[in-house]
Amino acid sequence: MKIAKLGILFDQHEAQSRWSSGQNVFENFLFEVLDHLRIPYEKVDSHEDVGLFDVLMIALSGNSSGTSQKLLNYVNSGGTVISYGGLDDLKGVLGVTASPVLEKGYAFLASFLHQTTPLRFLHSEYWETQNEDIRIIHKGYLQPTNRDAEQTLKPALQQIKCGRGSIERWSVSIPSTIVGLQQGTLPVTEDGIPAPDGTANLDEGLLKADDGFELDWELDRIMTETGMPYFPHPYADLWREALVEHLLTIVTEKGMTLPFLDYWPADINHIAMITHDSDLNVEESAELTLSTLKKEGVQSTWCMIAPGYSSSIYEQIKKDGHELALHYNALEQEQGIWSEEAFLDQLEWLQKAAATDQIVSNKNHYTRFEGWGELFSWCEKYNIQVDQSRGPSKKGNIGFLFGTCHPYFPISWADEQNRFYDVLEVGFLTQDLNHHALADTSVIQPFLDGAKRVNGVAHFLFHQFHIYHQPEVQEAIVQLIRTAKSQGFTFWTSQQINIWERERRSINLEWESDEMKAEGSVGREDIAVLIPIGVNEPVEGREGQEIVKRFGLTCRKIITKVNRLKNV
Repeated sequence: MKIAKLGILFDQHEAQSRWSSGQNVFENFLFEVLDHLRIPYEKVDSHEDVGLFDVLMIALSGNSSGTSQKLLNYVNSGGTVISYGGLDDLKGVLGVTASPVLEKGYAFLASFLHQTTPLRFLHSEYWETQNEDIRIIHKGYLQPTNRDAEQTLKPALQQIKCGRGSIERWSVSIPSTIVGLQQGTLPVTEDGIPAPDGTANLDEGLLKADDGFELDWELDRIMTETGMPYFPHPYADLWREALVEHLLTIVTEKGMTLPFLDYWPADINHIAMITHDSDLNVEESAELTLSTLKKEGVQSTWCMIAPGYSSSIYEQIKKDGHELALHYNALEQEQGIWSEEAFLDQLEWLQKAAATDQIVSNKNHYTRFEGWGELFSWCEKYNIQVDQSRGPSKKGNIGFLFGTCHPYFPISWADEQNRFYDVLEVGFLTQDLNHHALADTSVIQPFLDGAKRVNGVAHFLFHQFHIYHQPEVQEAIVQLIRTAKSQGFTFWTSQQINIWERERRSINLEWESDEMKAEGSVGREDIAVLIPIGVNEPVEGREGQEIVKRFGLTCRKIITKVNRLKNV
C-alpha cells in the first residue's frame, strides 16, 4: 500500500516578519501534533517545490503572489491543501472575503468526523464569496459562546474544489487553539476570574498556572452525582484527534495511508500517575504513604519541598522504586521567591539532601506560575526534563482544566521565536480526593474515562500529609489505585513517562522496498504501529496483525521491535 507523501509548508520569511513585530506564530504547534504520533512528513519553505506531495498542510504561508499561484497550481493538478485559518494570499485569486472574526465558541464536527463532543475554540474566521464559479462545501458548524447571539451558524470547515484537487480550510486555527487551551493566550500577570459559585477563588492575589485558563465556568463544567464540579472534556486532545482524523481520512480516500505510533508501548493499555508534594514534611506521613504504596504495588513521584525529610526516608523512597522530584517553592507567604536563582538553590538543596543527581521532574508549590516561559527555560537550563505545574489549585476547577492529559512540549513566546522548550509538560487533574475541603472520589471514574478516551495520562496528586492526617484521603488513594488497575491502567512515574516519550520521538517510520521501516532508539521491547486502511483495501486481518479503530479510522495494528516491520 502506498504511503502518502505529506508536506508541511512553513514560510520562514513570514515567520521572521511576524516575530520581528512581536507576533506569535502558534501555528508552529502543528509540528508538535504530528511529531507526537510520529506521522512522517517533510517540512518545506514557500520557495521550494510542493508538486511532489500528495497532501500539503499549511502551517504558515505569507502574502506572496508567487506562493499563492504555486498553491493554486498544485491544487488544480490534483493536490490537496489543508489549512487552519490563514491562506490570506489566496483570497483575491479565489474571489472570497474573510468574515468578521468570531471569538470563542464551540465547533460541532459530528457530521463529518467521529467527534461527538462540541469542541471549544478560541478564534475563528471563515470565507464568504459571491462568485458562483467557486464551489464551497461547508462541513460542521461553529456556535459562539454567546448562544443568544442572533446570527446564522458558521462553517467549521470549508472544502473548495479547484481543478482536480481541493483546498480544505478550517475556520479555526486548530494549532493555535490547542496552545491557547494548554498554555493560555497571554502570559500570567494577574489573577484569573473566580468561579461564580465560589468554588474556585482564583482572585486571591497569588499568580499561578490556573489564572490563565481559557475554559468557561458555566459552559464547560458539569457535576458528579455527589455535586462535585469539574471540567470533563480534554478539548485540546480532542482537537488533536480531529486534526489527525481529517488528515488521515483525506489520505485514505486517495487510496493511500500514513502510519503512526500508538501512544504507549505495545504491552500498555492505559497510563496513570500518582505524584506527592511533601508540604510540611512530616516523617510519619512519608512512612504511611510508603507503606500504602508498597501494599498496593505502585511506584509514584515524590516532589520535595525544603526542609524535606531525613536521609533514611529518602533512601527508602529510592529503595522502593519511587522517583524523587523537586517541589519548587515560590510562595511569598512562605518566603519563596520567583527567580532562577531560587529555583537553582532549591534544586541543589534537594540533590544534596537526597544524595542524588537524578532529579528530572518538578512541580511548583501551589502551582505558582508567572509570565509565559520563564519556568520552562529554568528547567531546560538545569536539566529538569519534566514539569507538572499545570493543574488546578482549587476545588472547583479540577479535571481537564487545560484541555489535555497528554505529555507535550510547550511552545515559547514570540521573543523566543515560538521554539519548543525541551521540557515535557504532564499536568495533573486533581489533588487529595476525600480531603474535607476538596473533591470526593466521585471524580475518579470520570477522570479515568476522560484519560482513556484520548489515551492520555490520568495524573492524580496526593499530599503525604493529608494521607496521614485524614484517613479518608488514604482510603481515596487506595480506591483510585484499585479502580484504575481493574480497568487496565499501568502506573508509571513522571520519569518513566519522560523516558518513553523522548525515546518514542526518536522513531522514524519510512517506506522502503515494500516494507515499513521503523528506526530509532527505544529501550522497551515492543512498539505498536498503526496503519490506516485505504478506502479500496480489504479490511481482513493478516497474520500477526490486529484490526483496530483509531481516530475513527480502521487500522492495522502491528506489534514490532524498532528495526524493520512486516510487509503491510
